[in-house]
Amino acid sequence: MKIQLDMYQTIAVAVVVLMLGKFLKERVSLLERFCIPAPVIGGVIFAIFTCLCYVTGIAEFSFDDILKEVGMVFFFTSVGFQANLKVLKSGGKSLIVFLGLVITLILCQNFIAIGLAKLLHISPLVGLCTGSIPMIGGHGTAGAFGPVLEDFGVKGASTLCTAAATFGLIAGSVMGGPVGKRLIEKKNLLDTVIAEDDSLLIEDEKKHERHASMYPSAVFQLIIAIGIGTIISKLLSLTGMTFPIYIGAMIAAACMRNIGEYSGKFTIYMGEINDIGGISLSLFLGIAMITLKLWQLADLALPLITLLAGQTILMFLYTYIVVFNVMGRDYDAAVLSSGVCGFGMGATPNAMANMQAVCEKYAPSVKAFLLVPLVGSLFADFLNSLAITFFINIL
Repeated sequence: MKIQLDMYQTIAVAVVVLMLGKFLKERVSLLERFCIPAPVIGGVIFAIFTCLCYVTGIAEFSFDDILKEVGMVFFFTSVGFQANLKVLKSGGKSLIVFLGLVITLILCQNFIAIGLAKLLHISPLVGLCTGSIPMIGGHGTAGAFGPVLEDFGVKGASTLCTAAATFGLIAGSVMGGPVGKRLIEKKNLLDTVIAEDDSLLIEDEKKHERHASMYPSAVFQLIIAIGIGTIISKLLSLTGMTFPIYIGAMIAAACMRNIGEYSGKFTIYMGEINDIGGISLSLFLGIAMITLKLWQLADLALPLITLLAGQTILMFLYTYIVVFNVMGRDYDAAVLSSGVCGFGMGATPNAMANMQAVCEKYAPSVKAFLLVPLVGSLFADFLNSLAITFFINIL
């Protein structure tokens, strides 16, 4: 029996799953203690349910996930509005260092994938199906480069990349919170929280009081940025590179924010935009989690499971040791480590959810919330596309 849900039913189920995750997180101390994001809790439970229905032949669920893309674009557009140049200037060195760490991670993921593939006597191109394509790139890059690898003779590359991205989405979401928690508590990092962080917040809560009447204007600003962003995205596609659909909207939003900031001709309603972005993030993650097809992981052969295990170990060691130490061995570094688990094995929204779960438990980290979306969304996908193209052509 096939159960097909339209976009309205899909988002309704996603909201119920979000509420379930929040309910369980509030009542199961283990989930709260390890900072597991609410969408992941409810989403994994629902994904297991749909998987059992599929493998037993009881039912197969089909979702219209078009609103997932809408939620994703709205969220990243709200992130683009946070790109205040005045704040970016204050963290220039950290941005360069963090970008270097992400580039190193991309290379490490591909070297690990190729190295393990050779040890297992399988094609290095099959190994790439579990490298930075699905890990840093997520489902979007997996969908873009899977057919490319199939053209190079890797049978079922799209399925392998998608399955690896699914695994990474779950592993990165589950790992991020505990990594941040362990670093913070084991090393007593709450003492390193910078009280002056409040002065660097992109939205100054003390100066900006939210009003219900401002939310329509905030929505209109988001929509205008998204509309302009479609043109920017089309121009970027002319380069032949693969970019996420939201990149153009992020750039447009950043331009609008800074034009308004420096000219003083119009007001950007940052408080309301951030609220709308937060809701969009929750809806995006809810739909993304309920549409996971866990049975794709069961179809993976033992060598591919070994490859994914290698990527998981790499991610834990890289974030726990390298990212934490290089970024300063302080509270911000611990939150950044939890975020890298998210976008390094899945997607930037998962990184944001990981960091949000950690910060809700301990304290805010402006530095982490500035660097991760900026590098994870704008730079990582661009650099990853270059690296993937390079590796495919040399193998």
